[in-house]
Amino acid sequence: MTDLAYATDVEIVALLASPLHRYEGRPSDGPRDPGGPEVQHAIEVRAGLGIVGDRYFGQAAHVTASVTVQSIEALEHVERALGLTHSLNPADTRRNIIVRGMPVDDLRGQPFSLDSGQGEVLFTAHRPANPCAWMDITLAPGAHRALRARGGMRCSPLTSGTITTGPAVLRTARRLAAPALF
Repeated sequence: MTDLAYATDVEIVALLASPLHRYEGRPSDGPRDPGGPEVQHAIEVRAGLGIVGDRYFGQAAHVTASVTVQSIEALEHVERALGLTHSLNPADTRRNIIVRGMPVDDLRGQPFSLDSGQGEVLFTAHRPANPCAWMDITLAPGAHRALRARGGMRCSPLTSGTITTGPAVLRTARRLAAPALF
């Protein structure tokens, strides 16, 4: 595995593990009941399987996309672009890990780790987690377009561990630019 020599202090803003798909069918029909607790203070990640309690945990079809990571800066961009006077709820994007200070969309194809004080959890970022039309319903009209190229990354966990909200350290194999304020 590549040496993750570059460390950056980040903040884990929100964590989500959802046992059910909330956004199925047509956006005009509205989201279905989420079916239980979703936003959490801590999540348990299992190598090759995903997040314990999440709808994609252990599903072979999602082996390279079992964990989604997004930057809070992307949501702040949506707030500014749409002229919103309120903060968006990061859980409404349905991304598992929302991070401040991490240029998530620059990680494509790269290994990285997050350590929130419980030990390092290693991931590989595989492909973009493109936003869908549901974002116009759950966030705000126009959010789908504003999130293009800012939807985060679909990742696979390479090691197991616990991630908690609060201060964390991101490690990467190459130095990354600071997250854009868009």
